[in-house]
Amino acid sequence: MIQMSGAFRSFLISYIVILIIPSIAGYMSYLTSISVTEEQSIENSVTQLQKSQEILERRMAEVEGFTRQLAINPDLNVLMNEKVADDRTNVYGIWKMLRDVLTFGQTNDFLQQFYIYLSNYNVILTPGSAYVRPEHYYDSFHYEDQSLAEWKQTILGRTHRSETMPLRPYVGKGTKTSVVTYMQSFPLDSFSGSSPAVAVVVIDERTIASLLAGITDRYGGWARVSDAEGKTIAPQGSGAPDMESLGKAPGFDGGKISQYYDDDLVITIRSDANGWVYRAGIPRDALLANANRIKLMTWTVTGIALAVGLLVGLLLAYRNSAPIRRLVGFMKEQLGMQESAGRDEYDFLHGNIAEMIRNNNRLESELLRQVPLLRDAFLKRLLAGELQTHEEIAAAAAQANTGIYGHSGYVCILQIKGYSGMDSVEILNELNAARLVLKQALLDLAGFTLTTDWGSDRIVIVFASREAETGGELGRADIEELLGRLSRKAFAEYRITFTAALGGRFQADTEVSGSYEQAKQALEHALHANRTDVVWYEETRMESATYYYPMEVEQRLIGTIQAGEAEEAKKLVRSVVAQNTEQRELSLEMWQQLVGEVKGTLLKLLDRKTFLESGRFEPLKDRIIAVQAADGDSFRAEIEEIAADLCGIVVSRKNDHHTRIVEQIKKFVEESFADADLTLYRIAERAERPEKYISQLFKEATGTNLSDYLESVRMENAVRLLRENRYTVDEISSRVGYNSSHSFRRAFKRVTGVSPSSYRQTAED
Repeated sequence: MIQMSGAFRSFLISYIVILIIPSIAGYMSYLTSISVTEEQSIENSVTQLQKSQEILERRMAEVEGFTRQLAINPDLNVLMNEKVADDRTNVYGIWKMLRDVLTFGQTNDFLQQFYIYLSNYNVILTPGSAYVRPEHYYDSFHYEDQSLAEWKQTILGRTHRSETMPLRPYVGKGTKTSVVTYMQSFPLDSFSGSSPAVAVVVIDERTIASLLAGITDRYGGWARVSDAEGKTIAPQGSGAPDMESLGKAPGFDGGKISQYYDDDLVITIRSDANGWVYRAGIPRDALLANANRIKLMTWTVTGIALAVGLLVGLLLAYRNSAPIRRLVGFMKEQLGMQESAGRDEYDFLHGNIAEMIRNNNRLESELLRQVPLLRDAFLKRLLAGELQTHEEIAAAAAQANTGIYGHSGYVCILQIKGYSGMDSVEILNELNAARLVLKQALLDLAGFTLTTDWGSDRIVIVFASREAETGGELGRADIEELLGRLSRKAFAEYRITFTAALGGRFQADTEVSGSYEQAKQALEHALHANRTDVVWYEETRMESATYYYPMEVEQRLIGTIQAGEAEEAKKLVRSVVAQNTEQRELSLEMWQQLVGEVKGTLLKLLDRKTFLESGRFEPLKDRIIAVQAADGDSFRAEIEEIAADLCGIVVSRKNDHHTRIVEQIKKFVEESFADADLTLYRIAERAERPEKYISQLFKEATGTNLSDYLESVRMENAVRLLRENRYTVDEISSRVGYNSSHSFRRAFKRVTGVSPSSYRQTAED
């Protein structure tokens, strides 16, 4: 279940905003497309109605032209002007005229049914026949709402000038229909109450409606043609409102070409020729059918896109917020904090990281303040022999931000003179000031500060290379010249005098304590001889009733052997032998005691668990017991060999232990490589060792960085999955421990030189 954390909500809201922006753009595009579609539909409907208007007006113009041709027909003029006597009829003239007008109905379907009434003959002429009496014609063709007398009076008995009678019910040979009637009297300039002849064209409503069928067939709805008074000329379709009522409706503007009225798009066109009004009513749904399809498709696609986008947003929000939640959880676990009300992950991280930075800055300031103390402590431990191996010295030097540059030189002790046996507060303050003056003067003259106080009246100086960059070393002449300048400056300016004693040359930083011991012996000799110049250890060979093998040297020898440093142990053994053979003249009894002390040290060391569990314990014990007090060279060689064998056991055991740790790390990595949160911290936690330790140990044991090994394991499994071809690249990236497929693709190409897709294609080929 997705945890609705603050980070998750922040990511999700950002993704939703990203989804909303194109959705708004799509919605605006949708509105535009709907508007354009609607405009095109209206435009098409208007065009269709205009075409119907043009055809209808053209046909009506042809009807009017037909009456004009009748007006100039000579046969009709003869018939109209003949005087009828004794009921004689000009049969030939009537036949001839009928033959002339018969062809008009073949070219215009509006002229399929017409008749001509001759008042002088009281006869009705039609394209197919002649009716001697109008009553005969009325029996077959008449208006349902008009009697014979009314017909004779309004149609046959009046003068008509291009007159159109609106739609009326009509019966033709027993068939009921509705017709529009066009009437024209002859001659054309007839103005009296009656005229010699009348031409009447009867147009069936179905004939007119066929011209409007294009609109209703396409969209449905209705179409109407009405005269200027709103009386219907021609109807088409169903559901049309009354045209007279529509024209007077308060919400309807008769001057607009298109407008919506009762869910219909009403299109209105007025004829300039005869004042007729052409109207079409198209249902809104039918008109916007294309727009509705666009609407449906747009909302469907948008809905699917939003749903998919929301699911992807949920997935990405959870995926991207997961590291933040894990980081917050880890910080709370490590810092022992509980959830704070009203604070989300960002506030929590911001507050705690800011606090960590402030604490780190305070710690750095405190460390900087403590650096002089750390350097002094480092130098004191080094002189006392507490740091026994190179690794210990390097680590302590790095912590104190210092070191023995060049790793060789001399140790010097300055003994301030004139204060022996004085311990009052005033004297101690004066000695403290004198030490500060000498150290500052030395800094001014030599430019280095490898010095430390040793007691109230002594300063220890380590003379090594002048600068870390140059690597140059101070020779004995340089040191004597420097100490001479220091002595003259101290006396001239502060009336301070001192005795300088120097030990033998040390060749490694592990030998500094030995040089310091020699400097102490040289100082004792100088004080005993009351010397005030520079005294070197080589100048102080003394007869001694005791041997040189102090406890700190013994502890250093034990420490170097336990660390497995054979060369350092050999150097220490040589130093002890040299101290007792070259700088002292020991009696045979003292020499035997020294040999016994060294053998006791080795036997005491042999009782440690490391050597007891070794298969070489008994042989080594016998060798140590068998060592004899022969001359110094043979004793030194035998002890060096034993120390080297002991160091070999330590190194072998240490290597075995390191190998087991490395194998444990490899196994854990191979089991957990798919975990995207697998870090150096997690591996160190599993190995129960510090991160820096396992990183350095893995590098020394395998020659490969631990991070590179983890990446190689992931890439090997990715190659296997790509060859199996069961998962997509995105799925493989998550299965081999990558949070994003982009990071996986970049790492894969860096390691293999090709992209995952290209590698899969190559493997398939």
